[in-house]
Amino acid sequence: MSSSDNANSAPTSPDALVLLGVSEGVATLTLNRPGKLNALTPELLDILDEHLAGLEKNTTVHCLVLTGAGRSFCAGHDLGALDEQAGQAEREAAIIDRLENFPHPTIAKIRGHCLTGGLELVLACDLLVAAESAKLADTHTKWGLVPIWGMSVRLPERIGHPKAKELTFTGLIVDGRTAADIGLVDRCTTDGQLDIEVDELTAQIVANSAGANRICKQLYARSAQLPRSEALATERLRPFGMPTDTAERLARR
Repeated sequence: MSSSDNANSAPTSPDALVLLGVSEGVATLTLNRPGKLNALTPELLDILDEHLAGLEKNTTVHCLVLTGAGRSFCAGHDLGALDEQAGQAEREAAIIDRLENFPHPTIAKIRGHCLTGGLELVLACDLLVAAESAKLADTHTKWGLVPIWGMSVRLPERIGHPKAKELTFTGLIVDGRTAADIGLVDRCTTDGQLDIEVDELTAQIVANSAGANRICKQLYARSAQLPRSEALATERLRPFGMPTDTAERLARR
């Protein structure tokens, strides 16, 4: 079954580098290299991109969850695959952009390691939920690398420039509770409650108008790029239209 089919989707092959499941309006993409802590390779990113492209067209999907198989979300880019990355910087950055611009709300479910490239992935999501034991860090400088996927923009957007500089310059690893305290993640819960917390959050999202959520996401993205007065004026122009289910929902009140 294609990820663009208008029906609940069976999980992909358990050997796939990225697992896909669609159920009750929620698509779940799972990075699936648990033996390597889900370290990123060009092939894995290409598959992630293919799934995102398909899910953009799936009219049954109203929310997306991104997570990792096993004990970690993602330990970053596989350093052994850096040679393969040569010449692919623009394409890989575009995949992160595609995740950020996914039409419906996105949630990163984070347990274990979430380092560097993994952190750049979750920063492209709308909402970040972490387990207490999560370990989040930007370790670019540890390896003599510099970001190319948007870290220098999205990290300070989340936590401010001073704190972003501290994390980048030191490579400091923060746990889930600390990440929540500094605004790096939106929610933190116990490891045992992480799945339940995310399930409850997705249920709250899909219970609302998918069209309204989609338009509100576009408005938030637009407002981040405009001066305040222009953003206010733009909202009133309704540039993205109105949800198709407004009348139906009002009739049920």
